[in-house]
Amino acid sequence: MIWLLPLAIIIPLAGTGFTLVASRRPRIQRVISIGTLSIQLVIEMVLLLRVTADGPMVMHVGGWTAPFGITLVADPLAAFMLVVSTTVSLAVLVYAISQGMADGSETPETPVSIFHPTFLILVTGVSNAFVAGDLFNLFVSFEILLTASYVLLTIGGTKERLRAGAPYIVVSLLSSLIFLAAIAMIYAATGTVNLADLSVKLGELPTGIVAALQALLLVAFGVKAAVFPMSAWLPDSYPSAPAPVTAVFAGLLTKVGIYAIIRVQTLLFPPGSYGTLLMIAALLTMIVGILGAVSSSGIKRLLSFTLVSHIGYMLFGIALASQAGMAAAIFYVAHHILVQTALFLGVGLIERVAGTTVLARLGGLAAAAPVLAILFFIPAMNLAGVPPLSGFLGKVGLFEAGIADGRVLALILVIGGTLTSLLTLYAMIRVWGRAFWRPVPEVRALDGDAGALETESGRSLPARREAQRQVQRELSRREAGEKAARLPIGMVGATTAIVAVGLLLTVAAGPIYQLADTAAASILDRSIYVDAVLGSGVPPPPGSDAAGPAAEQGGP
Repeated sequence: MIWLLPLAIIIPLAGTGFTLVASRRPRIQRVISIGTLSIQLVIEMVLLLRVTADGPMVMHVGGWTAPFGITLVADPLAAFMLVVSTTVSLAVLVYAISQGMADGSETPETPVSIFHPTFLILVTGVSNAFVAGDLFNLFVSFEILLTASYVLLTIGGTKERLRAGAPYIVVSLLSSLIFLAAIAMIYAATGTVNLADLSVKLGELPTGIVAALQALLLVAFGVKAAVFPMSAWLPDSYPSAPAPVTAVFAGLLTKVGIYAIIRVQTLLFPPGSYGTLLMIAALLTMIVGILGAVSSSGIKRLLSFTLVSHIGYMLFGIALASQAGMAAAIFYVAHHILVQTALFLGVGLIERVAGTTVLARLGGLAAAAPVLAILFFIPAMNLAGVPPLSGFLGKVGLFEAGIADGRVLALILVIGGTLTSLLTLYAMIRVWGRAFWRPVPEVRALDGDAGALETESGRSLPARREAQRQVQRELSRREAGEKAARLPIGMVGATTAIVAVGLLLTVAAGPIYQLADTAAASILDRSIYVDAVLGSGVPPPPGSDAAGPAAEQGGP
């Protein structure tokens, strides 16, 4: 079943070509895009079952064996990320299509002829990143998805989006240059960029050179993952994009950076190296991110800061370098992809009903749009880690791993993570209270002319003003209710689907956490990956579980 592996990349890439050919036929584009991602998701589910049962699947493209050719590798971690990312991509695509059909397919917000092929190119880049077996192919994957993201971020060409997209483009290009420089140095030092081959050869280099190369890769991936202090670009860039674009960005792009950190930390470098620095970065990312969220006045910007903050939890698990910590980090990545996507899709619905996402201008949405209130409340509580939801389970796993680690910094991170979770709950309750629970805010423009109001007999000026405010509140509530009733079914359905999958992560937490634990065990024993790619005759890489016993037994 080796043919399943390249299909994860070929299918969305082929769909891109077909949607370009059908650029003048929006309905055909929609069918092609949805069909492409649906087929891809089914194939990736089969691939996940296959690699979980039988171990990593490897394909040497063009028959050129590693380390000389392009190698695609799917282990439990890669296959799990493929399934989660494509699930989110499909839901966001349905949401975007429904929004476009409701607004008119040729609106500046979502020009269909551009959106569909660009979206599928983004999915291609994400998928290729998960199965890339060498650093240069991983670099190409980042460039594919970043190029697509530039187009999606600035789609419509408004001044606000171009201004907000400029820092994102500059920072992304800078991180790509750092990544490319690291690849060049690694190739100069080892003569290879194949991950499995590097796992063996980097261990033969002087410690100082290895540390410098690792630092370069961590900086490059840290920018892409929005790790503090390399995260300032994200809250300024994401809120300006259309709701579907922001949702897929929030769900996937930073997680590809986290995936890259997991892969290189476990496969290329000594276990636990830079662990202290990663823990400090995780703590600062949590605290700075959530403080930004608490001080934000708009929901989009607030959620962008929570996105940064919760990257810290994933980095915490990676820094622990234990199977328990890594398993919790992998589970938390899947949880956060689903929850953050659901929240941004929900914000898109809020903006459609209320016409704004500024908290000071929102109110009364629970009565006007009860379904929307539920769709926002569930992932909001999940993000905050309210028991027994998946956010709570992921954080408990991380905290247990941190306590088991026993280091002072790990215990400080447990305290910092608990504080961050409480502040996240405060931020989500603040959004809920202002946008959904409180009455519609007063509109001062309706106070009217004071002189005219005072001339009316029988009522004082304050009473007259209060009556007008009550009327305006009722009119606003009815208008919001009418808009909620007219919400496109595809937008509501896609948001509901992602919320439901997030709840499934809670209901099926046992087997899914076991899958995360299997993936963690597989990546921490790097000899499994190396043997699958290079063959069992290669000496086990330094730091792998097989290195000691193999040497004692006189094995390879």
